[in-house]
Amino acid sequence: MFKLGLIINPLAGVGGSVALKGSDGEDTARTALALGAEPKAGIRTLQALDVLKGLDIVLITYPAEMGEAVARQAGFTPQVIGSIQSGATSANDTIQAAQDLVNYGVDLVLFAGGDGTARNICAAIAEEVPVLGIPAGVKIHSGVYAVTPKAAGEIIAMLVKGELVTLGDQEVRDIDEVAFREGRVRAKYYGDLLVPQEHRYLQQVKNGGKESEALVLDDIAADIIERMEPDTYYVMGSGSTVAAVMEQLGLPNTLLGVDLIKDNQLVAADCTAAQLLDLTEGEPCQVVITLIGGQGHIIGRGNQQLSPALLMRLGKQNIHVIATKTKLKALEGRPLIVDSGDPELNHQLSGVIPVITGYHDSVLYRVADY
Repeated sequence: MFKLGLIINPLAGVGGSVALKGSDGEDTARTALALGAEPKAGIRTLQALDVLKGLDIVLITYPAEMGEAVARQAGFTPQVIGSIQSGATSANDTIQAAQDLVNYGVDLVLFAGGDGTARNICAAIAEEVPVLGIPAGVKIHSGVYAVTPKAAGEIIAMLVKGELVTLGDQEVRDIDEVAFREGRVRAKYYGDLLVPQEHRYLQQVKNGGKESEALVLDDIAADIIERMEPDTYYVMGSGSTVAAVMEQLGLPNTLLGVDLIKDNQLVAADCTAAQLLDLTEGEPCQVVITLIGGQGHIIGRGNQQLSPALLMRLGKQNIHVIATKTKLKALEGRPLIVDSGDPELNHQLSGVIPVITGYHDSVLYRVADY
């Protein structure tokens, strides 16, 4: 089940209709409300949530006007976490909500606000989990927002249905509201957030063209190698996609086994589960795996050496899945599968994960909780 986190900045955009050119700061919000402004963030969130009715989603949110009220109005039964002082929320509440949702283990944080809200989200969680903004503020200069509230809902619906959705870095930018009110625009960069993109596409591969597929595998390998950190063990799973990484490193590979490398050198070949546990004990370690077989297994088919004990120790954040978009598309929307033999681990690894599909190119894809 897709775990969707929801945050609403209830005061986002209130300054727009009364010509305040922004809503940042408690004084500005109070002034806007005194001038008769009506909050719109809740209404715009409803438009996004309306697209998601009937889908396999559990919605986790903050109390009252920060998400719970709108979620219930949209027909959801949300899981409510955290606490707020209703009627007196601030940027600190947004920051705390984002951190709490990440700690809860949501697959994506959906938030309604403007550039100020995006800044708060960026400060709170950076690129820990994917996020998507519902445009509700006066200032929308950041690239983290969908073009409309409905579009935000449609992107999430695509994820839940197992369609390919590109994941990429998008800039968080905000302008100086004081300068803006004086007619001067000063945009400042505050960081990047991981955002699912609106467009979806397949890797362009010629019919029967192995040469094109080889180029894609080279791109995937280059991305993984660039990510590799010094003094860190990498457990390299089985399959031809992982073999392409080993080939680019110039290392021998066990195609139907699991190898262990460190600092671009082979440490052990064709490892057993016990060897992997012993060699990586107390050391930083990550795993690189791909889809094995036609059913979309990433754990439990051809890589049983990746024991539940090892994967529990490493955690979901240290598991890298690599695959071509063609291979993902062949699943026809079916989720990836974890069959570790440990139901608790299967559950922990379920949800939506980034799959590396090229050089600096990833998509979000669902992992089933069977």
